Formats: sequence, structure tokens, C-alpha cells
Amino acid sequence: MFIIAGLGNPKKEYDNTRHNIGFEAIDALADKYHISVMDVRNKAVTGKGMINGQKVILAKPLTFMNLSGESIRPLADYYKIDIETELIVISDDISLPPGQIRVRKSGSAGGHNGLKNIIRQLGSEGFQRIRIGVGEKPKGYDLADYVLGHFSEEEKPLMKEGVEKALHAAELMLAGHTDQAMNAFNRKVSPKQENQS
Repeated sequence: MFIIAGLGNPKKEYDNTRHNIGFEAIDALADKYHISVMDVRNKAVTGKGMINGQKVILAKPLTFMNLSGESIRPLADYYKIDIETELIVISDDISLPPGQIRVRKSGSAGGHNGLKNIIRQLGSEGFQRIRIGVGEKPKGYDLADYVLGHFSEEEKPLMKEGVEKALHAAELMLAGHTDQAMNAFNRKVSPKQENQS
């Protein structure tokens, strides 16, 4: 069994903000695989289902971003999963252009408070994650204001594409093909290259 947890903030006012792209990815997975994410368990809204023959729990922590680990740790304990191989965390990443994704088997929080709290709660950096680029913070912007802001009209199609890539990466990871997902998605494209293509 896998837990796929998307990070975000649970109130309506945070819908469609940069920080909530993890929630959007969970909603997209739930829609694609007809999984009802309605149960409240271990400080998360969860849903149980199957993705390509693999049992999964989809989870959206209700603890607010900076305390994400306070939900994910008890969920991991409750379902007795191996955090290194059976936990996938989906979060936003301001160091990637909008819609690009990066797949990792483990690693530091990279300044992301949600990941930082999960690492602290689990006592380990060794869990798989998919980071969806939401674009770099413009100079002079407050970071909190930026990540809690909404996407521009130009960014919306890129973000839709990013969520689709994240779904594809998650499907590969569930099938045990994390290396393949990393090879497929971890190439860096500069904005200049993107404009030329």
C-alpha cells in the first residue's frame, strides 16, 4: 500500500494558490481513478482506492502547510507503510518554472516548510517526493504573499500541464519505476528554451 500526500492549506480561501498545487494534484488523481477523498483520518482528508492495481491512500493534510508532518506521520504509522518506498509527497517548488516537475527519492526540504516539518516528524529525509514548479518569487515580493497568491492567466495552462506530469510520475513511482520518472522529468529547461520550443 502507498500513501500519496499532496501538501496545501485546507481553507477555501487558499484554493488555487501556488502553495496548494499538491492538493490539486491529489484532486486530479482522485478524479482520474474515481477515488472519493472524503474521510477524515489522522488530521487529513483521505480516500482509499486502486491505481493500476496498486492500493493507495490519497491524503490532503488539514494541519496547514507548515505542520504537514503532524498529519503524515500518524497516517504512515496507522497504515504501517515503509516511508522510503511507500510514501510519495507532492508539493510546490518556487525554484522550478511553472509546470516543470522534479522527482526525488529523498533529500532535504530545500527551504520548503511543509517538507521541513515532515522530515522533522518522520525523523528522516528518505521519502519519495514530486515537486511541481510554481515559478520563482519576483524581486521585492514577500515569500508568504507570493506562495499564497493565485496563478496568472498565462501560468494556468502550464500548471495544468505540471499536474498532469505529476500524475504520470506518480503512476511510474507506484509501479516501482522511480528512476524512470526521474529520467523523464528531471531535466531543467530554462524559460528561454521553453520560449524557443
